[in-house]
Amino acid sequence: MSSETTQYTRRRFVLNSVVTASALGAGALLGNKLFADPSQIASRIQDAPSSHPLIPALQMGTNSLKALDDVKDYTATFTKREMIGRNLTDAKMEMKYRHDPYSVYFKFISPSAGREAIYVAGENDGKMQAHDVGIAGLAGTLTLDVDGRLAMTDNRHPITMAGMHLMVSTLLEQWLADTKLSGMTVNFYPNAKIGKIDCKAIETSHRSPAAGAKYAMSRLYVDASTNYPIRVQQYEFPRKNKKQPELVEDYLYTDIKTNVGLKDIDFSTSNPKYDF
Repeated sequence: MSSETTQYTRRRFVLNSVVTASALGAGALLGNKLFADPSQIASRIQDAPSSHPLIPALQMGTNSLKALDDVKDYTATFTKREMIGRNLTDAKMEMKYRHDPYSVYFKFISPSAGREAIYVAGENDGKMQAHDVGIAGLAGTLTLDVDGRLAMTDNRHPITMAGMHLMVSTLLEQWLADTKLSGMTVNFYPNAKIGKIDCKAIETSHRSPAAGAKYAMSRLYVDASTNYPIRVQQYEFPRKNKKQPELVEDYLYTDIKTNVGLKDIDFSTSNPKYDF
């Protein structure tokens, strides 16, 4: 393959990056994951003003995080919508997740069906492995810095921030920071639904832009039967020409099957079921 063709396929791969599989999350050190400790968060909640309207949201989020304590691994369908620039982008993929060592595998359903990505903490010098499909797939398996400029093209978060644990941990950190602010509204929806899934949902919003507030409105959806945190939506404060908060992040986990016994081969490019 010529160097020109390789550069083209790599560039096209990055522009349609498989790292769009990455999900919302924080509370982690890249490579060596540092997951939020529910008991530590609970202690910090006790230090927050007891009358703050965010306390019920923090309690609901902490309980959903604790529900994941016994989850060692899972498979799921992961769907996301993100604002990139001024455009909302959508992606849907099959996902495999292992908590320790932190491991993620994605296979795209749409767009670019068949695109795959793998990340395993402590392996490949902290890099992810991925391949595209079509002409871009001629570049073969690529090894990319997870948070490098190329990998982050058209993505809001790196693959190292994927998973329900990190998704709800991030939201809890955000809400804990917001307890220092006033002028917030919290609405609870005990009978929410996502498709046929019965959920509890909580919505927090700032009545007006406030210094230090990251998002205008946030929503957490918890599966009513498992208490797993399955969806988070984030809305930014409206731009000057907009009246309503604007959706910028929407992450959803469905078809979740926990503790299925995922092995190292499930997070390896040598898996014969994969197309690396």
